[in-house]
Amino acid sequence: MQVAVVTFDGFNELDSFIASALINRCRKDGLEAFITTPTPVVTSMNGVEVSGQRSLDFVADADVVLIGSGVKAREVAADDRLLSMLPLDPSRQLVGSQCSGALVLAQLGLLGGMPVCTDMKTRPFAEAMGVTVLDVPFHAEGKIATAGGCLASQYLATWVIGRALGESAVRDIIGYVAPVGESEETVERALRTVRAGEAALR
Repeated sequence: MQVAVVTFDGFNELDSFIASALINRCRKDGLEAFITTPTPVVTSMNGVEVSGQRSLDFVADADVVLIGSGVKAREVAADDRLLSMLPLDPSRQLVGSQCSGALVLAQLGLLGGMPVCTDMKTRPFAEAMGVTVLDVPFHAEGKIATAGGCLASQYLATWVIGRALGESAVRDIIGYVAPVGESEETVERALRTVRAGEAALR
């Protein structure tokens, strides 16, 4: 399975890199993430220049698409040209958003009545679009998931890894990257958070 981590100019490094780095620890099992950008080079909110690994054309073929966040997310959500380059299809793809990436999912009309998770700064803009924002870090319905808060990107990665490879893979990957002495605690929190986010409206 191939994962497009969609990363726009002004992106938040934590959001794009944590998710992609965790997922890429599963390469040997056939799950691989690529930083996917609208231009050959994008610049983060802190001035870090990054070369994209895939262009936005890759989005149509990816098995999983994660929409990252950043300081220009509202501009992205208002850019019809960029939105037209995101042919997301939850009937065949897992689709996720991180923080302000939820604005893009909303603008694409993918949410229906689904509530989202996002960051505090983005919340009023999501609510102005008629989207309900939850006070939790992760929420998923079917093949669509949203995460709120930079470090919640670990939960988005947990969701992808779990859906693709199962709980055992999650335990291996999250357990390995967890702070020393906190492996079991970190793994259980990640699994618990994702399970709660998937079960919230059952």
